[in-house]
Amino acid sequence: MARKPLLALYSLTHFWVDLSCAFLAFRFLSGSADFLLCLLLYNFCAFALQMPLGLWADGLDRNGVVAAAGCGLTAAAFLVPVPLASAVTAGVGNALFHLGGGIDVLNTSGKRAAALGVFVSPGAVGLYVGTFWGGGTAISALLPPAGLLILGGGILLLCRRTMGSLRSGNAPVETEPVRGSWLPLIPLFLVVVLRSWMGLGQSFPWKAEWSLSLVAALALGKAAGGFLMDAVGPRRAAGWSLGLAAVLYLLSGDPIPGIFAVFLFNMTMPMTLWAAAKILPGAKGFGFGLLTFALFLGYLPVYLGWPSVFAWPWTCAAAAALSLALLWRPLGKEVLRC
Repeated sequence: MARKPLLALYSLTHFWVDLSCAFLAFRFLSGSADFLLCLLLYNFCAFALQMPLGLWADGLDRNGVVAAAGCGLTAAAFLVPVPLASAVTAGVGNALFHLGGGIDVLNTSGKRAAALGVFVSPGAVGLYVGTFWGGGTAISALLPPAGLLILGGGILLLCRRTMGSLRSGNAPVETEPVRGSWLPLIPLFLVVVLRSWMGLGQSFPWKAEWSLSLVAALALGKAAGGFLMDAVGPRRAAGWSLGLAAVLYLLSGDPIPGIFAVFLFNMTMPMTLWAAAKILPGAKGFGFGLLTFALFLGYLPVYLGWPSVFAWPWTCAAAAALSLALLWRPLGKEVLRC
C-alpha cells in the first residue's frame, strides 16, 4: 500500500477540499443569479480540466506541490468577490489537488488498488458535509480555507520528508498505451460516464430519509472496491460487485437492498482509475484526468435537465449489467498484464 502517513493526509485533505468547495458553493455562490452557470464552470474546471492538467502534472514531477497548490487555490476562491471567477478558481484548485494526490497514490500503490480506493472515498462525505454546513451559518466561513492552507502545508512537508525532495519520481512522460492501443480505455471511459450520470440521476422513494446512509454506502463502496480487487483480482471483483448490484437494484424500492446496491455499484471506481493507470503507465495524471472528464460528461444530462432514465429499479439494474459487460475485457489479464 502507498506510504501510510502520506495516504492518510491525502485522504483527509480530499475530504476537506471537497467539503470546502461545497461550502463555498452553498454559502456564497448560491445566492448569485448565475449560480447554475457557476456550477457548470466549477464542474468543468474541477473534472474536465484534469485531463490536460494531468499531462502537465505528469511532466512536472512534483505531485505534492501540485496538490498543495490546489489547496491554496481553493482557499483563494473564498477571497474572489465575483461568483463566476470564484467558481473557476475553486474548480481549478480542486482539479490540481486531485491530480497531485492521485498520481502520488498511484505511483506508490504498485499492483494494488486498495490505497486508491481509500484516497477517493472521502470526497463524497466531504461534499455532503460541506453542502450541509454551507446551507447554514453555524460554521465560520474562515474554517474551510484555514484548513486548506494547513493541510496544503502539511502535504509539502510530508512529501519532502518522505521522498527526500519535492520531486515525486513520476515515470518519464509517455502517452502511448502500454500495449499500443487506446481501445481498452474506451469502455473504462463509458463506464465512468454511466456511473456519474446514474449517481446524479437515480431516484429512490426513500432517498430523503436515508440520505446519510446513501452517502456512507457511496464512500465505503469506493474504499472497499480497491480491497476486493486486491483480494480476488479486477475481473472477479467487478463481476461480484456489479452482478450483485444489478440484482439488488431490482429490489431497491426498499431502502436496505437499495443502499447495498449503491455500495456495490460504486466499488468499481478505484478499479477503473487503477486500470487506466496500468494502460497509461507513463501518463497516470492524464489517465486520471481522462476518467474525470467522463465524470463531467455524466453530469451534463442532469445539468441540462434531461428526464432521468434511472428513476426505475430495472434501469439501474440494466446500468450495472451494462457496466459489467463493458469492464470485462479491459479488466482482464490480457490487457493489464496482472
